[in-house]
Amino acid sequence: MLAVIAAIDWSNWGWDKYVVLAVPFGLLALAALVFMLLRHTLRTRFRVGRQLERDPDINEWLICFAWSRKILYLPAIFMSFVGAVSMLLIEWNGLAATSTGQMLAQIVGGLWVLTFLLSFLVDEYEMSVKILAIIVLLVLLLALWLHLLGWLGGFFSLLGRVSVSMSWQGFLFFGLLFSIGIVTSWVKGLFYYVAITPNYLNLQVGLTETGEQVAREDYSTRVDTGDFLERMLGFGRVVVVFRDNRRLPMSLLVGRIGKKAAVLESIRGKLAVDAHQPAREGETRNI
Repeated sequence: MLAVIAAIDWSNWGWDKYVVLAVPFGLLALAALVFMLLRHTLRTRFRVGRQLERDPDINEWLICFAWSRKILYLPAIFMSFVGAVSMLLIEWNGLAATSTGQMLAQIVGGLWVLTFLLSFLVDEYEMSVKILAIIVLLVLLLALWLHLLGWLGGFFSLLGRVSVSMSWQGFLFFGLLFSIGIVTSWVKGLFYYVAITPNYLNLQVGLTETGEQVAREDYSTRVDTGDFLERMLGFGRVVVVFRDNRRLPMSLLVGRIGKKAAVLESIRGKLAVDAHQPAREGETRNI
């Protein structure tokens, strides 16, 4: 970045170019000013979490929001940045034009393509353990069939000819492109989220106090971890089903699903205890 700035010929710049250059910085300054003015009125999920923590009547709660499905490309994003650093090191060491450097570039590119394809499968297809086992069995049967025909070696040779190489700028571009979607969903989740307590469910749908409270008897929740590949990445879904059939269920893709499922189960237990009616005089209950 410093090299690019140093290479600019500032003497040929007119006022119009300086204005265009200042536009992004002006927008950032405006956004910072708006945030400073509204910081006491913004109702983020962190602020609600602090309020629930100070509430003496609430011991457990769960605040979650819906991640973008781009979060499932986290392995590919990580590999993109690793590929960018690797290619940058190859160029700095002067290995880009050598056979060793080209071989390393193809290895890095191949690993990136493999990681991207695996992330694409996780995003595109919902696979239970049963379906995944069937796919693995079919792949093994295909490999056995190719081996009996003597074509297995040729098949792997064909795959070995598929080479992918990319500059560090290309890896960085893909990493930043998918990261923007994840960051955007995280920022949106600051103001669009669900807070579940033993007494109510709070639907937050705006920057300030715009939202809705649903009584505990008017909704039910469940955890969906049927997608085995999503679960391997630590993700699952918290589904909110409303008693009013005119409202569609909410399905939230969340991370650390194991921890959130345990908290939600604890909240359910408290609901079950609260739902018991006191025993009448002379009546006993088995608890």
